[in-house]
Amino acid sequence: MKTQEVIIQPGRSERHYWRDLWRNRELLIILSMRDISVRYKQTALGTAWGLIRPLLTMMVMVLVFSKIAKLPADPGIPYPLMVLGGITIWTFFSTAFTQISNSVTLNANLVSKVYFPRLIMPLSAIAISFVDFLVSLGLFVLLAIWYRFMPDWHLVFLPFFILLAILASFAFGLFFAVVNVRFRDVGQLIPFLVQVGFYACPIAYSSRLVAEKGDVWWVPFYWANPMVGIIDGFRWSLLGEKAYFNPESLLTSVITIAVCLSLSLVFFRKRENTFVDDI
Repeated sequence: MKTQEVIIQPGRSERHYWRDLWRNRELLIILSMRDISVRYKQTALGTAWGLIRPLLTMMVMVLVFSKIAKLPADPGIPYPLMVLGGITIWTFFSTAFTQISNSVTLNANLVSKVYFPRLIMPLSAIAISFVDFLVSLGLFVLLAIWYRFMPDWHLVFLPFFILLAILASFAFGLFFAVVNVRFRDVGQLIPFLVQVGFYACPIAYSSRLVAEKGDVWWVPFYWANPMVGIIDGFRWSLLGEKAYFNPESLLTSVITIAVCLSLSLVFFRKRENTFVDDI
């Protein structure tokens, strides 16, 4: 492994931050592999938990929302497929958001001992959620084969919505990562926000039901949720035209994520030099 000498000078970290971030890419890989190893260390099923969790969640939601509550799926789409598509992308976002929000506090020992661009910590936190996402996506493929539901040309847009989910997790996770260092109460708030978001987003139901509500006062607030456009777009990419998708909600998602990500990056860069004092 190559070594390099780093001279810490006043203002150097500001001038060469992004260059240092690139030079420390090996540390990014090491932290990512460490997080994945720790996640599945001494587990009997290992990465199979990435398959079991969405499968059981889907079964419960199908029972409660389809069989009991009688909520319909989009016409021509099996309800389990619709639900699993929403669970897959939401779990990816929520896990990444949670890991990013806790990334600085979980690496407190590194922050207090050695210099490196602190942005590496939230970047490495995405690895665990991405591994689980790939496993869940494999489950979706198997279920689609079971229902003989084959994707069409819409599948080419799938990477775009995955990228949007990643950017959304950074846009909100970076902010909470900074606040969590100063106020540890945030660690208790994050699971609550994830739980509320699970029901506020179109996972167990289709956004078509909301669109049919017309001018009800809460409908604009629903479409303002940036995850609505991402979840609907993700399902639209996998299930085709039969899945409901409102392009206007996607525009809202892109604008909201772009603004929040820019502000979060500025906030993170401004506060990262105080992490040692707060920790």
